[in-house]
Amino acid sequence: MADTLPPYLASLNPEQLAAVRHEGPSLLILAGAGSGKTRVITTKIAYLVRERGADPESILAVTFTNKAAREMRDRAAAIEPRCARAVMRTFHSFGAWFLRRNAAAAGLDPNFTIYDDDDQTTLLHGLLPQHTRSECKSMIQAISRAKDFGLEPDSPNLSAAFSDPQMRRIYRMYEDKLKATRNVDFGDLICLPARLLKGDEAVRRRTQQRFRMILVDEYQDSNVAQFELLRLLAGGGSRLCVVGDDDQSIYRFRGAEVRNILSFPEIFPGTEIVKLERNYRSYQSILDVAGNVVSRNSGRLGKTLIAERRGGAKPSLALLDDQDAEVAYCAKVCRERVKAGGKWSDVAILYRTNAQSLGFEKEFPRLGIPYRIVGSSRFYDREEVKDALAYMALLCNPRDEVSFKRVVNKPSRGVGDTSVEILLEAAASSALDLLSASAGTADSLKGKARSGLRGFLSLLSDISAALAAPEVDGETLAKVVERLVRSSGLVDYHREQDEVAGTQKASNLEELVNAASLYPRSPEGLASFLETIELDRSLSSEESSDADAVTLITMHNTKGLEFPVVIATGLEQGLFPRDDEEGEELEEQRRLFYVAVTRAKDELRLTSCHWRRLHGRLFETLPSRFLSEIDPALLATVAGRRKSAGTGASPYTAGSAYGGGVRGGRPVPSPEAAGGPWKAGLAVYHEDYGAGVVLKVSPTPSSGPLVVVRFETGRQAQFFPKFTRKLEPQRS
Repeated sequence: MADTLPPYLASLNPEQLAAVRHEGPSLLILAGAGSGKTRVITTKIAYLVRERGADPESILAVTFTNKAAREMRDRAAAIEPRCARAVMRTFHSFGAWFLRRNAAAAGLDPNFTIYDDDDQTTLLHGLLPQHTRSECKSMIQAISRAKDFGLEPDSPNLSAAFSDPQMRRIYRMYEDKLKATRNVDFGDLICLPARLLKGDEAVRRRTQQRFRMILVDEYQDSNVAQFELLRLLAGGGSRLCVVGDDDQSIYRFRGAEVRNILSFPEIFPGTEIVKLERNYRSYQSILDVAGNVVSRNSGRLGKTLIAERRGGAKPSLALLDDQDAEVAYCAKVCRERVKAGGKWSDVAILYRTNAQSLGFEKEFPRLGIPYRIVGSSRFYDREEVKDALAYMALLCNPRDEVSFKRVVNKPSRGVGDTSVEILLEAAASSALDLLSASAGTADSLKGKARSGLRGFLSLLSDISAALAAPEVDGETLAKVVERLVRSSGLVDYHREQDEVAGTQKASNLEELVNAASLYPRSPEGLASFLETIELDRSLSSEESSDADAVTLITMHNTKGLEFPVVIATGLEQGLFPRDDEEGEELEEQRRLFYVAVTRAKDELRLTSCHWRRLHGRLFETLPSRFLSEIDPALLATVAGRRKSAGTGASPYTAGSAYGGGVRGGRPVPSPEAAGGPWKAGLAVYHEDYGAGVVLKVSPTPSSGPLVVVRFETGRQAQFFPKFTRKLEPQRS
């Protein structure tokens, strides 16, 4: 006689039910995107308490965000109220809970404080006053990464993981000082419980006897230290159930280790794997596109998503001229959705880097399209962008006190608060502007402050001179802005934070350079650029806070979300993926593509541009290699104005053309017609690289020919002759 299931179990599909009722020692629930994994894990907790008589206090469930932990508790308690007594927390929250209950054994005060990044930096800076605060922050990020890998100052593998020869010494100094305070940092919330469980048998036995069932959500996001903690918690015969998707492991830059989920069946013998492959979110046509790309990865356990929803439009690929056409195309899609009875909030525009949001932020307010940015500030409100704009504002108005105070000591050049007050008083007591008054007061400052101020004033003087120099045909404001952000040290300052934090601040400065390429190199061009930015800000500030707005979001930030319409933009080689991404990095980017695509419920649209502005100049691009990994029959090509220079053939599928071969209503010139004297096979000479031969010449809409050269040294490089005088045809 078949089981008569209670309603909360009867509504599950067979695979979900098998996962909930599993009673072996270890279970891996391989849950594909949109397969109802949260429902399974919360139902399993309720099942254990309600049907199997488990003591709620014996259940430990961990996940990665407070929101997910709250949802887990609420949904389980809605089925069985006693589930509220189970321990359901984030990894770090559990670590803090555990350490406060075992503080004496861990050598801590039970009321310890948890130091955040800023506290850690302050602690280390006190030990290393000869280093700047920015340098100390980078060191702290390295120490935090070491803790993610479960490495201590004396770990033999530390030197192999970190090339800095001072890492071990600095890490030891920091740890000794932190222990002296009897406080902890976030890494300690994982490492210290693991260390205590490993070294204290009484604590380990007591903890393992307490937690007889351990469940982990989003297991693909766990790092090495978190894995070690789980292994110790479950080592006393506790049952372990982990839920995750190896195809959605996209946080390697934060320390996530995909091998944790890939090797789970080997590390825990007897593991049963239940695959949740029924997708309740997307149409099959969307899932097939995602599957085509991610199936190329070798590091995966393997599953095939099957859509429960029938029908649906074929995903489309828009091959566009440039990012301006990309913005216009996305605006058209948004308007069509609303015109058809949908909402602005139905649409999400996804991109690889935060910097790519600028085009949408500039144009959508003018087009009357409301938008919201998820996971980051608006482009012109980002710290690094405001820093660069403050330098520019000071060039336009040397009396701008706010801008002066923001950048006179950023990056740090020794001009502290006391020195700044002296300079402000000097300007206030004279008829001079801040820069002139500072120049006259510099000699009264001491040591580093004096030399730092002189360097700052010299920089602004040089940039001002470059702005006022006679115009060179075709030269734009981008060249001066690029010189400013590099010479000021802003790029290096923010790139230091990029290496670990992945903040992409240097990329945002590059995008600011791109925005400046639309203005002439002159004081008037700079003033016009700043005025346009202020108008953009004003338009943006007038937007309604109503939730009905198009979502602008990075692909990383979409994890866990879903939208009726998804537009994945910027699918060009060098941007997504980058050219230097191979091996494990390339596999993670395929997983990121999979995550982005599987956010779409009803419609999926992909865009790829022929030209993209980089470093303030226009470069020809090729479609992303990911597009070549998709069966062409799965995609409908639309807005096909993109034409490959030379043959007109698509770089990713033989025999298909980019389109009609017109740009802005005018015929696209052939490479020969557009190249002038530059032709393939031409011998050339470059002042820096020496002799070489032109391999290829490609036309661009506004920057003249793009010339690809291979030099005798073997180096290959590309140039816009319009913007460089260093490359010349060799004279015979």
